[in-house]
Amino acid sequence: MIISSIILAAATACPCEAKLQSMLPEVFAKSAAHYRAIDAAATPLMDKGDAAREAKPHGERLVPHGWNAKAGKLDMRSIYWWTSGHFPGSLWYLYEATGDDFFRDRATVWTELVAPNSKVTDNHDVGFIMYCSFGNARRLLKTDRYDALLLETADSLSKRFNPDLGLIRSWGALGEKRNFLVIPDNMMNLELLEWAAKAKGGEKRFDDIARSHATKTMGHHFRADGGTFHVLDYDQKTLRVKGIERGQGASCETAWSRGQSWAIYGYAMMYRETRDPAYLEFAQKVSDFAINHPNMPVDGVPYWDYGAPGEERDTSAASIMASGLLELSTFVPGDKGAKYRAFAVKQLLSLCTDEYFAKPGENGDWLLKHGVGHKPAGGEIDTPLDYGDYYFLEALLRFRSLVGR
Repeated sequence: MIISSIILAAATACPCEAKLQSMLPEVFAKSAAHYRAIDAAATPLMDKGDAAREAKPHGERLVPHGWNAKAGKLDMRSIYWWTSGHFPGSLWYLYEATGDDFFRDRATVWTELVAPNSKVTDNHDVGFIMYCSFGNARRLLKTDRYDALLLETADSLSKRFNPDLGLIRSWGALGEKRNFLVIPDNMMNLELLEWAAKAKGGEKRFDDIARSHATKTMGHHFRADGGTFHVLDYDQKTLRVKGIERGQGASCETAWSRGQSWAIYGYAMMYRETRDPAYLEFAQKVSDFAINHPNMPVDGVPYWDYGAPGEERDTSAASIMASGLLELSTFVPGDKGAKYRAFAVKQLLSLCTDEYFAKPGENGDWLLKHGVGHKPAGGEIDTPLDYGDYYFLEALLRFRSLVGR
């Protein structure tokens, strides 16, 4: 989730890279204008939760999540919703991209809104929520004033770890005995644990938990060809997988594209943090599955599921994948690393076109059109997704760091 420091020898940029590099100032400027509009529309709604939300003992405040096209208004969600860290995180990335103090100030406001998640133990998404927001804040502000909060979050997340299974429970209450559900999305929350293991006042157990979860997931959650399942259910007595569920994918036999992207990004990140060659090898395997899949469209923006050709695209899957591939390309030498980088550049060039990048005033002013959240449940189909924007901006910044300003 956080942009790693990348030091590379200068390389001759291909024409595609030169084109994308030349587009960056305009894309960042347009993105900044979009997010100023979202912030202006969302700020008056920050405290306007519905009656049921406001009645909760802990109170309720709201963060922009997406766009309700039918109602023609912003989709605001609870600060406890799993994506609540992505809007403030995007504001931090726009501060990094533009140097405009407006984004620093607004990012600070929205970031501090989600602080209560540091104590949450009923879901695995606190890594998304707190590291995309507070993690970027501490990095860009060069401050340690959020470290205690992030360490508390890591401790809360670690309570979901089952040492017998060696896995962090993704969904379900801590004491649930009937099932133990794990999804590839959970790989993204391990970055918080790796940071916490290295931070002042952190503990080695956070690294132990992250490595255990990544290794166990690598062993059970993927088919021989590198394609991912979405939901696995583990038996807490036998310690075996007892069920496979399609979750947000098209079926148990296909690969849900965003889940595949989480895996690409997550294992590249785990190699960065641990330098364990097993993670680097596996990051390449899951990347090769996606890049070489016969149903991957020519423009690099996947269908919402690799087993659903001709159906809706998912720009969030493309942006996550592009960001992960750019990082992976820095660890893999030679032609293969260049291949990962070139594919990510192709994806970003596609996402910057009018086909996917919204014009001012449309799409609720979110950047990317054509995202798919949960098609099997009938939710968020062909719509903007806040995390799609977040990883799009991150990928552009990662590219900029590779080629220089």
